[in-house]
Amino acid sequence: MMAGPTAVAAVQPTAGNTVQGRVMFHQQGDQVWVHARMQGLKPNAEHGFHIHEKGDCSAADGTSAGGHFNPTGQPHGPQTGARHAGDLPNLRSDGSGRVDVRFTVSGLSIGSGPADIVGRGLIVHADPDDYKTQPTGNSGARLACGVIEAYRR
Repeated sequence: MMAGPTAVAAVQPTAGNTVQGRVMFHQQGDQVWVHARMQGLKPNAEHGFHIHEKGDCSAADGTSAGGHFNPTGQPHGPQTGARHAGDLPNLRSDGSGRVDVRFTVSGLSIGSGPADIVGRGLIVHADPDDYKTQPTGNSGARLACGVIEAYRR
């Protein structure tokens, strides 16, 4: 088990979709480790994956989660440049439409500060993020939504 604050999101499908899973977040210093496990995705495809500003999945299409989490007012972009705090790497599904991936991101925090992700939404999109189109990355419909919550061990 990693030291430091931890958060979790149970991701559920939006109307007419089947994507679901669980995402764990672990903070270590200025990095947040992300472990995403999903199923019900289009097989052998990339899907945009973003933290959104509101922890609200009440809309059938996931739009109640608002736009990308962007506490520092950056443009949308890839992990290697200026970007929204909520811009995460695309998810790549296997031949069965599943994802089990781990990666690290910077610019986020768990439980404190302006970049705190607790209480934010987590969205899986239908299409890959192109990391260029403002402000969304042209990643299409919202297939699934979850609320990021503090995880108590």
